[in-house]
Amino acid sequence: MRKSDKKRSSSLFAPHPHVPLRWLAAAVALVVVATTGPATADGPGPAAGPDHQTTPGYGAEPANDEPAGNDGPADDGPVDGDGRSDEPGVEPAPERAPTSEVSWLSFPGGVFAVDSLGHTVRYRACDGDTGRVADPGMRVAAGVASGEVTVEGRSFRYRVPLIGRSAGTLVVSGPHAQPVELPGVVVTSPQPPTGPVEGARLFPLSGQLARVVADASLNPSGATVRDLSGRYGDQQISVNGALRPKAASVIKLWILVELLRRVDCGQASLDDGVLVTPADVVGGTGQLQFETFPQVVTLYRLARYLIKYSDNVAANVLITYLGGFAPVNALIDSMNQRSTILARRMLDSAAAQRGEENYTSPDDVVSLLGAVWDGEILTPDSRDLMIGFMREQTLNTKIPAALPPGVPVAHKTGDLPDASHDVGYYLIPGTETAVAFLTAGPMATGDETVRRMARTVYDFLVTPSGGAVEE
Repeated sequence: MRKSDKKRSSSLFAPHPHVPLRWLAAAVALVVVATTGPATADGPGPAAGPDHQTTPGYGAEPANDEPAGNDGPADDGPVDGDGRSDEPGVEPAPERAPTSEVSWLSFPGGVFAVDSLGHTVRYRACDGDTGRVADPGMRVAAGVASGEVTVEGRSFRYRVPLIGRSAGTLVVSGPHAQPVELPGVVVTSPQPPTGPVEGARLFPLSGQLARVVADASLNPSGATVRDLSGRYGDQQISVNGALRPKAASVIKLWILVELLRRVDCGQASLDDGVLVTPADVVGGTGQLQFETFPQVVTLYRLARYLIKYSDNVAANVLITYLGGFAPVNALIDSMNQRSTILARRMLDSAAAQRGEENYTSPDDVVSLLGAVWDGEILTPDSRDLMIGFMREQTLNTKIPAALPPGVPVAHKTGDLPDASHDVGYYLIPGTETAVAFLTAGPMATGDETVRRMARTVYDFLVTPSGGAVEE
C-alpha cells in the first residue's frame, strides 16, 4: 500500500467475496542443481545444499547488536526528534541509498523491469508482455538507466532510477496510438529505508536472528524482516537472506499473485469456474482431494484453498489454468526475484527426480510480500483478499505457535522432509512487519528453528527498548 495507506488497521484485511480489475505482477528465475528424495505433504524432494552465510539487508549489521558506522546512532544512544544524537559531537551522517543493478518500475496496470548489468528490460502489463528484451544502447549514468526499445512495432522509452522509492517514467507508443506516459515508483530488493535513523533501531534484531541461525546446526537457515509500518523507517534486515532452499508450498504465493493480477486486469473473474477432474487429484495438504470429481470449482475457492489449506490440488489446477509454469515465472522475472522459480507441480516426484524443483529465498519472499503490501503489484482489493486468505491459514504450528495467543498474523507455510518455512505478515497495529523464515535440512528441527526465529522477531517488536508497542 502507498505511504498514505500504510497505517490502516489490520482488521481491514478480511476476505472479500469479489476482486475488481486492473494491474500487474512480476518475477525472475535462476537455476540451481537439485537433489531428490521422498515425498511429503507439499511434494517430493530433499533440500539443495544452500550456502550458509550472513547477508544483511540494506544498512543492516547482522553480526553485532549495535548498528555500525554511519548507519545511525547506536541503539542505546538517545536521539531527539530531528535525528540528532544527544551525545556531544555525534551527528548521524546522511545515508545515501545504494543503486541496484536490477530495478523495476511499478505503474498502474504493469511493471517495467530493468537489468542495468545485463542491459535487458521487460514490459509486462495488462496489455501484453515483451519478454526479456536486450537493449545494448541502454545508458547508465548517475544512478539512472535510460533507453528505448521497440518490440513488434511498440516503442518503450524509459528512464528508471536504480534507487528504490524514486520516481521513474515509461513512455509507450505504437504505430496507431498516441504516446502514453506511465510514471511510477521504482522498486528494488531491498527497498531503501524511508528513515535511516529510525531504521538503525532495527539493526540489533539482525544480531539476535544471527545467533538463532548459528545455533541451528542441522538446518541451514535464513531470515529476512521488513518494517512496513514506518516505525523502523521501513528498514529491511536479513541473515542469510540469499539462502536458496526448496520453496515447498511457499511457491503458492506467486501462483496466487499471478491469478489476482489477471483479475485486476479484467482478464479473469473469481466467479469463473474451472472443471476439476479425478486426474487432477493429488495427496498431501488440502481439502479438495476429499471431494467428488469431476466438478466445477470457482477460482475464488481454488485461490482461497490454495492458501488456507495449502491445497495441492488447487495449486496444480491453477498452474494449468494460468497456462503452466511460464506465466508464474514471468511474474517472478518482471520483479527481478532471481532466486525463485516454479519448475514442477505439487507432489510430482518424477519431475523432482529429473532435477526439476521449486526454489526461493528469504529476500525474494519479502520482496514479494513488500510489493503486495505497498500496492505495487496488486490493487488494494486484491491485496486485502490475499492477506485475508493468509489470515485464514489452518497450518499453524510455526509462526502462530511461537507467539502469544491472539497475535494477528497472516502467513503461508512450506514443508518437505528437508525444508521447513513460514512467511507472512505480523499485523500488530502500528508495527506491521513482513517476515520470511526459511530452512533446509530435517523438517522437525527446521520447525523449531522457524519458531525460534519467529519468537525472536516478535519479542523485539513488542519490547519497549525495541521501539515498538508495549503489552
